[in-house]
Amino acid sequence: MKHNETRTPTLLSRLVKRIILFLYKWKGWKIDGGLPKHLKKYVIAGAPHTSNWDFVFFAGATHEERVQPNFMGKHTLFQGMMRNFMLDMGGIPVDRTRKANTVEQMKAEFERREELALVIACEGTRKSDGKWKSGFYNIAQAAGVPIVPAYADNERMIIGFGEPLFPTGNYGEDLLKLAEWFRAKLPDYERFKVLEAQAKAIIEGRTDI
Repeated sequence: MKHNETRTPTLLSRLVKRIILFLYKWKGWKIDGGLPKHLKKYVIAGAPHTSNWDFVFFAGATHEERVQPNFMGKHTLFQGMMRNFMLDMGGIPVDRTRKANTVEQMKAEFERREELALVIACEGTRKSDGKWKSGFYNIAQAAGVPIVPAYADNERMIIGFGEPLFPTGNYGEDLLKLAEWFRAKLPDYERFKVLEAQAKAIIEGRTDI
């Protein structure tokens, strides 16, 4: 895996990553499919987001795939002693007080890097109604990169990756393709049924959310 900076990673980040990899292997998680080896830049649309443990096992899977995952975080978390640790863990600071919005900031980040696998939990918070926010799609479209769907099956201890989907600009149709893939993997997960209904409503012009 390549790091985004040439400096030596902090001792804390190296320790945390070793613990994550140990837990991933100890629990016996497996990978279904794999991340695209021919692509260097993409957005990973991850779901469902059921607990904070999702990050641990997902990080273990990407390590096995030899990919350094990146995630967005409030710029205030990248200050003082935490700055290098957050960067080592793949964090990308996002300043919501800047004139450039999050999509523009991430587009610039994709442009300046040779490799970037940006992970976004598309469901939003676990307390939401199950509808997805369009931020992941807008970022991928603005940056001109594909979306790689990823799911976590906690019962079978599987992390799965799908084929890259290049945004066409038709959000409803693309969202439906993603929804159908996720439902095929976890057909009994109720929130994926909400996602599918959301996509169909957008296509039919009944909602723009």
